[in-house]
Amino acid sequence: MPVRELSPVKPSRVRMSDIFREDDLLTFEGWLRYQGIDAPTSSASELAAWHRMYDDVRLRAGSTPKVGLMKLRPIPGEHRYAVALREGAELWLALWVRRSPKEEFFVMAPRGAQSWDPHASYHLDGRVQMKSYGQTVFAPQQRQSLKGPFRGTEHLGVFFGYGPKRVGAVWDPAAFSGVVEVTTGVLGPKQGG
Repeated sequence: MPVRELSPVKPSRVRMSDIFREDDLLTFEGWLRYQGIDAPTSSASELAAWHRMYDDVRLRAGSTPKVGLMKLRPIPGEHRYAVALREGAELWLALWVRRSPKEEFFVMAPRGAQSWDPHASYHLDGRVQMKSYGQTVFAPQQRQSLKGPFRGTEHLGVFFGYGPKRVGAVWDPAAFSGVVEVTTGVLGPKQGG
C-alpha cells in the first residue's frame, strides 16, 4: 500500500506560538490560546464566561463515543484514500477521500455519532456541496465538470472540529487504497481545521 508523508511546515513560516497540538485543547489555558483570547488582559467576568464555554465543550466531547476501527465494506470499483495523523506508533484517521464507482468524489470525516456524517461531495456535473446530519450546510456550488478535461484544482470545503485522537478513528490499511501520513505540526486544531 503506497504511503506518502507530508513534510512538516518550515519553522520560518510558522511561529511556534501558532502551532497547536490536539492535546493543547485539553487544558483551559491551551483552549483559550486556540480561541485567540489573551487571558492576562481579560476581565474576571470574561474569563468566567470563557470557562463556562470550555466546560460545556469538554462535557460534550466526553459524551461523544470514539469511532474505533472503521468498518468500511469494500465496494467494487470504489477507491478510498486516507489522511492519517501520526502520533507515536499510532495512525489516527483524520479524513478520507472516496472515489465512487461513478467517479464522483467525496471527502468524509469520521465522527462517533452516526447521525453526524459530515462530508463534501463533487458530482460528475461539477456540483459541489457539503452536508452534515443529512442536511446541506452551505449552498451547493457549480465547479468544473468531472466529465472531460479537468484543469487545475478545486476546493472541496472546510471541516470544523479537527481532532483525530479524540474522535478515535483508527486507520485500517485493509480498508484503503492508499494513505497520506501527516506528521505532527502539519495539521492541527488551528492549521488543519
